[in-house]
Amino acid sequence: MDFNAGDSNTLAAPARRRRRRPASAAARPAHRGATVSGTIYRDLRDDIVSLRRKPGEPVIEKQIAEAYGVSRTPVREAMLKLADEGLVEVFPQSGTFVARIPLKALPEAIAIRRALEEATVRYAAEQATGSQIALLRANLELQRERQEAGDLDGFHDADEAFHALLAEISGYPGFWAVTQQVKRQVDRYRHLTLPVVGRMNKALCEHAAIVDAIAARDPDRAVADLRRHLTDLQSGIPDVQRANPHYFTS
Repeated sequence: MDFNAGDSNTLAAPARRRRRRPASAAARPAHRGATVSGTIYRDLRDDIVSLRRKPGEPVIEKQIAEAYGVSRTPVREAMLKLADEGLVEVFPQSGTFVARIPLKALPEAIAIRRALEEATVRYAAEQATGSQIALLRANLELQRERQEAGDLDGFHDADEAFHALLAEISGYPGFWAVTQQVKRQVDRYRHLTLPVVGRMNKALCEHAAIVDAIAARDPDRAVADLRRHLTDLQSGIPDVQRANPHYFTS
């Protein structure tokens, strides 16, 4: 996971974020027919969750339609879905804007995620094979490489792969699919913690402790390490909100 912001708000100067083009930056080939709206939705969702599109930033339908070479109809369909998920806000007389992160929604989303992942890691510790543990350790090495490179998005991607792998090893990969549905606002908050000094290293150490517990076939310890990992995420909310007040709404 999860980059917790409980102990410091100092930004790491050398850290850099791997750039990916937002939907409006250049024309993208769109899948024709029924999938085009879904493609636009996924791209915009990823841009919003990763903070490539910032809270409060306008989202202009015309520019997106031109970038994908489509009419505005599939763009509007994508916008409606994003609005249903609380990722954009539509104001009829003003336009569409990236929604700010709702502070009140974060604790519940983190609690739901914690409950799901505690079950996941318990099952994983009970039945992980040697080769599966090796996959987890390989992922830890990938996280370490991304950390050392200062690749913020790369570290996030490796972090997501780590938690998805835990669910796969548990025998219940659907747990991760459900978790993803409830944590999008949390992911936006997490991205704000990425540049904080020591955050990636702390997350990496916490991940390593979880893997060690799984390798030791110790479900209780694995659950405790996972709980500590995600509880730290929640405790850091006030610090991140104070450092980025314009990105949040109560």
